[in-house]
Amino acid sequence: MTQHLAHGLDGAHTAPDWPPLRTTEVAGVLARFPSAGALLGIAWSSPRPLSAAALVDTSRGRLFIKRHHVSVRTTGILGEEQRFAAHLRQRGIPVPALLADADGRTAIRDGAWVYEVQEQAAGIDLYRDLMSWQPPRTPAHARAAGAMLADLQRAAADHAAPQRATHLLVARSEILLAADPVKELARQLPDRPGLAACLAERPWEQELAAALHPWTTAATQAGCADLPPAWTHGDWHVSNLTWSDDGGDATVRAVLDFGLAARNVALFDLATAIERNAIAWLQPPERRARPDLARALIRGYRERLPLDAAALECLAALLPLVHVDFALSEMEYFDAITGSRANADVAWNTFLIGHAAWFGTPAGQALLATVRRGD
Repeated sequence: MTQHLAHGLDGAHTAPDWPPLRTTEVAGVLARFPSAGALLGIAWSSPRPLSAAALVDTSRGRLFIKRHHVSVRTTGILGEEQRFAAHLRQRGIPVPALLADADGRTAIRDGAWVYEVQEQAAGIDLYRDLMSWQPPRTPAHARAAGAMLADLQRAAADHAAPQRATHLLVARSEILLAADPVKELARQLPDRPGLAACLAERPWEQELAAALHPWTTAATQAGCADLPPAWTHGDWHVSNLTWSDDGGDATVRAVLDFGLAARNVALFDLATAIERNAIAWLQPPERRARPDLARALIRGYRERLPLDAAALECLAALLPLVHVDFALSEMEYFDAITGSRANADVAWNTFLIGHAAWFGTPAGQALLATVRRGD
């Protein structure tokens, strides 16, 4: 049997955090969903590292099944992102429908595992094997992604749910929007003992303050924290979209994976889109920036929603910070849940500190200038 591998933090394939879904397990889960049909086989296993997921063939067609460990997602916490996705679907955003069990539940638990089952997304999953931090093939794809993001933000505007009940593996913004990120993180730590234990072994206050101070000042001056709250997707990368075809001018057919969704501000998602798609983080520092893709994302977004000069200034101010809360969340996950101090160190040193520092380089400064111009 071929060993199932997942995407690692350094761009290499690695052993997954969680065992892959197996035929007997999937058959048992699908039996609890009356509309799922009988399992015929597993067609594809996802290489994403933070959960286990697969496309499965059934007697009613192909479905997508995802399994979470209860330490990461309870049925209640999974329901938060599911309700957001359902809200968007009701407002015309092409989000795959969830299947419900006999009691109407779309998130079910079996022992230590929590499951959800979805219809297969329409379109071609063109980027499904792409590692994080790798850019889209063409500026046209980035432009289409920007336009769909604006549509999503317009549909999300009246989703009034409170903030997520967890910090674990969600993209929140309390720390990055705080005037004093060190003080805000210190306030959170009593409720996040796993992260507190990991940070206790490093001089985190000094390192965090030094890394974020210039960007926090810029975000405060731009008034980013005063923007209206809005629910966001949190991981707007082309691999979380499906496409009409494999051509350079393909259009978006569906939006996937709301696992990182949270209540932030709308520009958080556009900043995330630029950070995920227009910066090739696995490349040498001087070759990372893709201003053509940043411009295309912004252009597509502006085709559907306005961005004035003040919004562009705030977007540029958010960009060096947009990863901060999620990087800390990954530290917490790796150290407290999977027991990988090495990965937790990467999340701190390379992801949180390193990414913020890159924006101070000539290439990073040039990209920020491109974003401020919005051209």
